[in-house]
Amino acid sequence: MKALYVAWQDPETRLWHTVGQLTRENGLYRFAYTQGALASPRFKYLGRMLDLHKNYYSHELFPLFANRVLNSSRPEYPDYVRWLAMNPATENDPMQLLARSGGIRATDELCVYPHPEINDQGEMELFFLSHGLRHLEPASLDRIERLQSGDHIVLKCEDSNEHDRFALVLETEEAIKIGYCPRYLNRDMRRVMEKTTVQLTVECLNHDAPVQFRLLCKAIFKLPQGFQLFTGDEYQLLDSEVAAA
Repeated sequence: MKALYVAWQDPETRLWHTVGQLTRENGLYRFAYTQGALASPRFKYLGRMLDLHKNYYSHELFPLFANRVLNSSRPEYPDYVRWLAMNPATENDPMQLLARSGGIRATDELCVYPHPEINDQGEMELFFLSHGLRHLEPASLDRIERLQSGDHIVLKCEDSNEHDRFALVLETEEAIKIGYCPRYLNRDMRRVMEKTTVQLTVECLNHDAPVQFRLLCKAIFKLPQGFQLFTGDEYQLLDSEVAAA
């Protein structure tokens, strides 16, 4: 996995900003802030990583992230990895679990998302959970319950959205809304959609899961030559010094 990014939602503007990057190499975790951490005066720092201009290294996953992965000793853990459609070879890898789950907690305004991986066919592959299900109409919720793995779904721009001008809605082929693409992906996914076709399918429908884990989607697309994702200023690392965590 190349990297995980940390997105923070400004409580006043409700805008999402990418504020940090988590990587792992040779068993050593590194966290560094990105330029998105400077986008809002209301953002201060994450966890105990107080200095925006330092690289933080640790042999253990930083508590900020470890607390967002369900402990494997919990009785619901087998259901958790099933809801996320984890590969048995990686189902105990915290980076992979964070990438699939988004690391979402009800108590804060943070999400975690991955850089898309390249599959065996040389295509970009990105998994994400459908958002906003608790706000859908009963007809939409009923249609979600009838989805099956592999069903084709559609990603559409929702320019009329008053809360997010980059909003992307998820619909069935008969144009029934079944949720939203996560906000922190919207801007880059719109760029992708302008350049190439995105094949979007249902990866897993979890009837027994909490609503935030109900619908897992998979997007596959081939980047045009020279086109890169997550290259805006907010993704660039701040000039950093080394700090131990």
